[in-house]
Amino acid sequence: MTTTAAAMNVAVTQLCGRGRRRRPAALRHDHRWARLLRLAVATRAVRLVWDQLLACSSCGGGGGARYRRLGPPHGPDVLPPLAMDDDAGAHAHTDADDDAADVEDVVGLKVSLLGDCQIGKTSFMVKYVGDGEEPNGGLQMTGLNLMDKTLAVRGARLAFNIWDVAGDSQSADHVPIACKDAVAILFMFDLTSRCTLNNVTDWYERARKWNKTAIPILIGTKFDDFAQLPLEMQWTIVDEARAYARAMKATLFFSSATHNINVNKIFKFITAKLFNLPWTVERNLTVGEPIIDF
Repeated sequence: MTTTAAAMNVAVTQLCGRGRRRRPAALRHDHRWARLLRLAVATRAVRLVWDQLLACSSCGGGGGARYRRLGPPHGPDVLPPLAMDDDAGAHAHTDADDDAADVEDVVGLKVSLLGDCQIGKTSFMVKYVGDGEEPNGGLQMTGLNLMDKTLAVRGARLAFNIWDVAGDSQSADHVPIACKDAVAILFMFDLTSRCTLNNVTDWYERARKWNKTAIPILIGTKFDDFAQLPLEMQWTIVDEARAYARAMKATLFFSSATHNINVNKIFKFITAKLFNLPWTVERNLTVGEPIIDF
Protein backbone atom coordinates (compact mmCIF):
# COMPACT_ATOMS: atom_id res chain seq x y z
CA MET A 1 0.00 0.00 0.00
CA THR A 2 2.75 2.32 0.88
CA THR A 3 4.61 1.34 -2.26
CA THR A 4 1.59 2.03 -4.40
CA ALA A 5 1.10 5.53 -2.93
CA ALA A 6 4.70 6.42 -3.51
CA ALA A 7 4.44 5.40 -7.16
CA MET A 8 1.35 7.51 -7.63
CA ASN A 9 3.14 10.53 -6.11
CA VAL A 10 6.02 10.11 -8.54
CA ALA A 11 3.65 9.94 -11.49
CA VAL A 12 1.81 13.05 -10.41
CA THR A 13 5.10 14.91 -9.91
CA GLN A 14 6.26 14.01 -13.46
CA LEU A 15 2.98 15.16 -14.96
CA CYS A 16 3.18 18.45 -13.13
CA GLY A 17 6.78 18.93 -14.22
CA ARG A 18 5.88 18.31 -17.83
CA GLY A 19 3.09 20.83 -17.62
CA ARG A 20 5.42 23.49 -16.26
CA ARG A 21 7.93 22.86 -19.07
CA ARG A 22 5.31 23.26 -21.86
CA ARG A 23 4.11 26.63 -20.55
CA PRO A 24 7.36 28.59 -21.25
CA ALA A 25 7.35 27.25 -24.86
CA ALA A 26 3.86 28.60 -25.45
CA LEU A 27 4.80 31.95 -24.01
CA ARG A 28 7.85 32.19 -26.27
CA HIS A 29 5.67 31.45 -29.29
CA ASP A 30 3.30 34.26 -28.36
CA HIS A 31 6.13 36.75 -27.93
CA ARG A 32 7.57 35.84 -31.36
CA TRP A 33 4.22 36.36 -33.03
CA ALA A 34 3.81 39.76 -31.35
CA ARG A 35 7.20 40.87 -32.63
CA LEU A 36 6.29 39.82 -36.15
CA LEU A 37 3.09 41.82 -35.96
CA ARG A 38 4.91 44.92 -34.72
CA LEU A 39 7.51 44.55 -37.51
CA ALA A 40 4.78 44.27 -40.15
CA VAL A 41 3.03 47.37 -38.83
CA ALA A 42 6.30 49.32 -38.75
CA THR A 43 7.15 48.24 -42.32
CA ARG A 44 3.73 49.36 -43.56
CA ALA A 45 4.14 52.73 -41.81
CA VAL A 46 7.58 53.26 -43.36
CA ARG A 47 6.21 52.47 -46.83
CA LEU A 48 3.39 54.97 -46.39
CA VAL A 49 5.81 57.69 -45.32
CA TRP A 50 8.12 56.90 -48.29
CA ASP A 51 5.22 57.10 -50.75
CA GLN A 52 4.27 60.51 -49.35
CA LEU A 53 7.83 61.76 -49.75
CA LEU A 54 7.94 60.63 -53.38
CA ALA A 55 4.61 62.26 -54.09
CA CYS A 56 5.83 65.58 -52.64
CA SER A 57 9.13 65.55 -54.56
CA SER A 58 7.56 64.90 -57.98
CA CYS A 59 6.36 67.87 -60.14
CA GLY A 60 3.20 67.93 -62.15
CA GLY A 61 2.06 64.45 -61.13
CA GLY A 62 1.32 61.65 -63.51
CA GLY A 63 4.70 61.51 -65.28
CA GLY A 64 8.16 61.00 -63.98
CA ALA A 65 9.76 63.48 -61.65
CA ARG A 66 11.18 66.64 -63.25
CA TYR A 67 14.36 68.26 -62.05
CA ARG A 68 15.67 71.82 -62.29
CA ARG A 69 19.36 72.64 -62.63
CA LEU A 70 20.50 74.84 -59.80
CA GLY A 71 23.01 77.63 -60.20
CA PRO A 72 26.14 78.20 -58.14
CA PRO A 73 25.41 78.28 -54.42
CA HIS A 74 26.83 81.79 -54.08
CA GLY A 75 25.78 83.15 -57.48
CA PRO A 76 23.37 86.06 -57.96
CA ASP A 77 19.69 85.35 -58.03
CA VAL A 78 18.17 85.18 -61.50
CA LEU A 79 14.98 87.17 -61.67
CA PRO A 80 12.43 87.08 -64.46
CA PRO A 81 12.35 90.17 -66.70
CA LEU A 82 10.10 92.92 -65.53
CA ALA A 83 7.20 93.92 -67.68
CA MET A 84 7.73 97.36 -69.18
CA ASP A 85 5.43 99.46 -71.24
CA ASP A 86 6.48 100.38 -74.77
CA ASP A 87 7.11 104.06 -74.07
CA ALA A 88 9.42 103.46 -71.13
CA GLY A 89 11.23 100.68 -72.97
CA ALA A 90 11.81 102.82 -76.05
CA HIS A 91 13.11 105.72 -73.99
CA ALA A 92 15.56 103.56 -72.05
CA HIS A 93 16.77 101.86 -75.24
CA THR A 94 17.34 105.17 -76.98
CA ASP A 95 19.41 106.56 -74.11
CA ALA A 96 21.56 103.45 -74.00
CA ASP A 97 22.10 103.54 -77.75
CA ASP A 98 23.12 107.19 -77.64
CA ASP A 99 25.65 106.58 -74.87
CA ALA A 100 27.09 103.56 -76.66
CA ALA A 101 27.28 105.41 -79.95
CA ASP A 102 29.08 108.35 -78.37
CA VAL A 103 31.59 106.32 -76.39
CA GLU A 104 32.02 102.78 -77.67
CA ASP A 105 30.95 102.55 -81.31
CA VAL A 106 33.19 105.24 -82.79
CA VAL A 107 36.47 103.96 -84.22
CA GLY A 108 39.05 106.71 -84.78
CA LEU A 109 41.30 106.38 -87.83
CA LYS A 110 44.16 108.80 -88.20
CA VAL A 111 45.28 109.65 -91.73
CA SER A 112 48.25 111.90 -92.52
CA LEU A 113 48.76 114.03 -95.65
CA LEU A 114 52.36 114.80 -96.60
CA GLY A 115 53.82 116.66 -99.58
CA ASP A 116 55.15 119.98 -100.84
CA CYS A 117 53.33 123.30 -100.64
CA GLN A 118 50.67 124.31 -103.13
CA ILE A 119 49.98 120.82 -104.42
CA GLY A 120 46.33 120.66 -103.31
CA LYS A 121 46.53 118.71 -100.02
CA THR A 122 44.12 121.01 -98.18
CA SER A 123 41.72 121.14 -101.13
CA PHE A 124 41.77 117.33 -101.23
CA MET A 125 40.98 117.15 -97.51
CA VAL A 126 38.19 119.74 -97.69
CA LYS A 127 36.63 117.97 -100.69
CA TYR A 128 36.41 114.71 -98.78
CA VAL A 129 35.20 116.14 -95.49
CA GLY A 130 32.82 118.65 -97.07
CA ASP A 131 33.10 122.02 -98.74
CA GLY A 132 31.31 123.76 -95.89
CA GLU A 133 33.54 122.40 -93.15
CA GLU A 134 36.28 124.35 -91.43
CA PRO A 135 39.61 122.99 -90.18
CA ASN A 136 39.49 121.63 -86.65
CA GLY A 137 40.71 124.24 -84.20
CA GLY A 138 41.31 121.76 -81.38
CA LEU A 139 45.05 121.73 -82.03
CA GLN A 140 46.44 125.20 -82.66
CA MET A 141 49.69 124.82 -84.58
CA THR A 142 50.99 126.79 -87.49
CA GLY A 143 51.50 124.58 -90.52
CA LEU A 144 49.15 121.80 -89.31
CA ASN A 145 45.47 121.49 -90.30
CA LEU A 146 43.09 118.96 -88.80
CA MET A 147 39.69 117.90 -90.08
CA ASP A 148 37.37 115.05 -89.08
CA LYS A 149 34.74 113.07 -90.91
CA THR A 150 32.48 110.40 -89.37
CA LEU A 151 30.69 107.79 -91.43
CA ALA A 152 28.86 104.50 -90.85
CA VAL A 153 30.21 101.24 -92.25
CA ARG A 154 28.29 98.00 -91.58
CA GLY A 155 26.76 99.29 -88.37
CA ALA A 156 30.02 100.75 -87.02
CA ARG A 157 30.92 104.43 -86.89
CA LEU A 158 34.31 105.40 -88.31
CA ALA A 159 35.85 108.77 -87.62
CA PHE A 160 38.64 109.76 -90.00
CA ASN A 161 41.01 112.20 -88.29
CA ILE A 162 42.89 113.83 -91.16
CA TRP A 163 46.19 115.58 -90.40
CA ASP A 164 47.44 117.91 -93.13
CA VAL A 165 51.07 119.02 -92.74
CA ALA A 166 52.03 122.16 -94.62
CA GLY A 167 54.82 121.53 -97.10
CA ASP A 168 57.26 124.27 -96.15
CA SER A 169 60.54 123.59 -94.38
CA GLN A 170 59.30 125.04 -91.09
CA SER A 171 56.42 122.55 -90.96
CA ALA A 172 58.69 119.52 -91.22
CA ASP A 173 58.84 119.43 -87.42
CA HIS A 174 55.16 118.40 -87.39
CA VAL A 175 55.85 115.15 -89.25
CA PRO A 176 56.44 113.07 -86.06
CA ILE A 177 53.17 114.09 -84.38
CA ALA A 178 51.23 113.82 -87.64
CA CYS A 179 52.51 110.35 -88.48
CA LYS A 180 52.41 108.79 -85.02
CA ASP A 181 49.57 106.23 -84.75
CA ALA A 182 48.37 106.95 -88.29
CA VAL A 183 46.74 104.02 -90.08
CA ALA A 184 47.51 105.46 -93.52
CA ILE A 185 49.88 108.09 -94.89
CA LEU A 186 49.03 109.85 -98.14
CA PHE A 187 52.16 111.04 -99.98
CA MET A 188 50.93 113.66 -102.43
CA PHE A 189 52.47 115.44 -105.42
CA ASP A 190 51.33 117.75 -108.20
CA LEU A 191 50.93 115.92 -111.50
CA THR A 192 51.92 119.07 -113.37
CA SER A 193 55.14 119.55 -111.34
CA ARG A 194 57.75 116.78 -111.59
CA CYS A 195 59.87 118.29 -108.80
CA THR A 196 57.07 117.65 -106.29
CA LEU A 197 57.17 113.98 -107.31
CA ASN A 198 60.92 113.88 -106.76
CA ASN A 199 60.47 115.35 -103.26
CA VAL A 200 58.12 112.54 -102.28
CA THR A 201 61.20 110.47 -101.44
CA ASP A 202 62.19 112.88 -98.66
CA TRP A 203 58.65 112.92 -97.21
CA TYR A 204 58.56 109.14 -97.30
CA GLU A 205 61.86 108.75 -95.44
CA ARG A 206 60.79 111.25 -92.75
CA ALA A 207 57.45 109.54 -92.21
CA ARG A 208 58.88 106.03 -92.00
CA LYS A 209 61.15 107.08 -89.14
CA TRP A 210 58.02 107.55 -86.98
CA ASN A 211 55.60 105.08 -88.46
CA LYS A 212 56.59 101.89 -90.26
CA THR A 213 53.18 100.18 -90.35
CA ALA A 214 50.84 102.77 -91.88
CA ILE A 215 49.40 102.03 -95.32
CA PRO A 216 51.37 104.08 -97.90
CA ILE A 217 49.41 105.68 -100.74
CA LEU A 218 50.92 107.81 -103.48
CA ILE A 219 48.50 110.42 -104.83
CA GLY A 220 48.96 112.64 -107.84
CA THR A 221 46.76 115.73 -107.53
CA LYS A 222 45.31 118.16 -110.08
CA PHE A 223 44.47 115.52 -112.64
CA ASP A 224 42.18 117.98 -114.44
CA ASP A 225 45.25 120.13 -115.22
CA PHE A 226 47.38 117.09 -115.97
CA ALA A 227 44.92 115.95 -118.65
CA GLN A 228 45.69 119.14 -120.61
CA LEU A 229 49.40 118.34 -120.93
CA PRO A 230 50.88 116.85 -124.11
CA LEU A 231 50.45 113.09 -124.31
CA GLU A 232 54.22 112.45 -124.35
CA MET A 233 54.62 114.35 -121.07
CA GLN A 234 51.74 112.43 -119.54
CA TRP A 235 53.44 109.16 -120.49
CA THR A 236 56.65 110.26 -118.81
CA ILE A 237 54.95 111.34 -115.58
CA VAL A 238 52.88 108.15 -115.45
CA ASP A 239 55.99 105.99 -115.81
CA GLU A 240 57.87 107.90 -113.12
CA ALA A 241 54.91 107.86 -110.70
CA ARG A 242 54.49 104.11 -111.12
CA ALA A 243 58.22 103.60 -110.46
CA TYR A 244 58.01 105.65 -107.23
CA ALA A 245 54.90 103.72 -106.10
CA ARG A 246 56.65 100.37 -106.63
CA ALA A 247 59.68 101.55 -104.65
CA MET A 248 57.42 102.70 -101.82
CA LYS A 249 55.21 99.59 -102.05
CA ALA A 250 52.31 101.98 -102.29
CA THR A 251 49.08 102.12 -104.27
CA LEU A 252 49.01 104.90 -106.87
CA PHE A 253 45.98 107.14 -107.46
CA PHE A 254 45.57 110.14 -109.77
CA SER A 255 42.95 112.50 -108.33
CA SER A 256 41.31 115.88 -108.69
CA ALA A 257 39.70 117.76 -105.81
CA THR A 258 38.07 120.20 -108.21
CA HIS A 259 36.14 117.45 -110.01
CA ASN A 260 36.08 115.00 -107.09
CA ILE A 261 38.01 112.34 -108.99
CA ASN A 262 39.09 109.35 -106.85
CA VAL A 263 38.81 111.37 -103.61
CA ASN A 264 36.15 109.23 -101.95
CA LYS A 265 37.54 106.10 -103.58
CA ILE A 266 40.87 106.57 -101.80
CA PHE A 267 39.23 106.57 -98.37
CA LYS A 268 37.08 103.58 -99.35
CA PHE A 269 40.30 101.81 -100.28
CA ILE A 270 41.79 102.62 -96.86
CA THR A 271 38.70 101.34 -95.05
CA ALA A 272 38.56 98.12 -97.04
CA LYS A 273 42.27 97.55 -96.52
CA LEU A 274 42.08 98.04 -92.76
CA PHE A 275 39.00 95.91 -92.10
CA ASN A 276 39.34 93.33 -94.91
CA LEU A 277 36.05 94.38 -96.48
CA PRO A 278 34.96 92.75 -99.75
CA TRP A 279 35.60 95.85 -101.83
CA THR A 280 38.32 95.97 -104.46
CA VAL A 281 39.52 98.77 -106.67
CA GLU A 282 40.05 98.20 -110.36
CA ARG A 283 43.41 98.97 -111.91
CA ASN A 284 43.41 101.64 -114.61
CA LEU A 285 46.60 102.22 -116.60
CA THR A 286 45.04 104.08 -119.52
CA VAL A 287 46.95 107.30 -120.18
CA GLY A 288 44.58 110.25 -120.25
CA GLU A 289 42.39 108.68 -117.55
CA PRO A 290 42.82 108.75 -113.75
CA ILE A 291 45.52 106.17 -113.12
CA ILE A 292 45.05 103.53 -110.41
CA ASP A 293 47.96 101.14 -109.99
CA PHE A 294 48.93 98.65 -107.30
